[in-house]
Amino acid sequence: MTLARRRFLGNTAAWVTALVAAGWLSPRQARAAEWNKAAFEVTTLEELLSALGGGTAIDSDAITIDAPDVAENGAVVQIGVASAEPDTESIALLVEKNPTLLAATFTIPRDTLPELQTRVKMAETCNVYALVKAGDRHLIAARKVEVILGGCG
Repeated sequence: MTLARRRFLGNTAAWVTALVAAGWLSPRQARAAEWNKAAFEVTTLEELLSALGGGTAIDSDAITIDAPDVAENGAVVQIGVASAEPDTESIALLVEKNPTLLAATFTIPRDTLPELQTRVKMAETCNVYALVKAGDRHLIAARKVEVILGGCG
């Protein structure tokens, strides 16, 4: 770790501690925003949709998934998602045969381009889904990725 990075992290921690001690920031606010634990514990798409607010998912050509056809190492699989659907509010990544169906959720701020790239772990060959929430609708697209060496073992 570089000296500049250590100083930055030390100063940031000191400021957060001081704000908590002064009562200007509660310990709960100092943590990351509350996450939807239930959504990460489900095993089916129907349960996930319920945990994310209900509804049914409609297949959509407005969602593009950029993923390799073959991933040699399932521990690091690069996935890109773009939504051409107006008013995209969030994008969730689902990996069908992972121990946890939901890999990640991303909130898309208003007036921003609904595109993202991330890396996920994949246990075995399966479909990767992108679930987009746009207004009161859920849209979904899938892409099969063949995994040579599983990354969730």
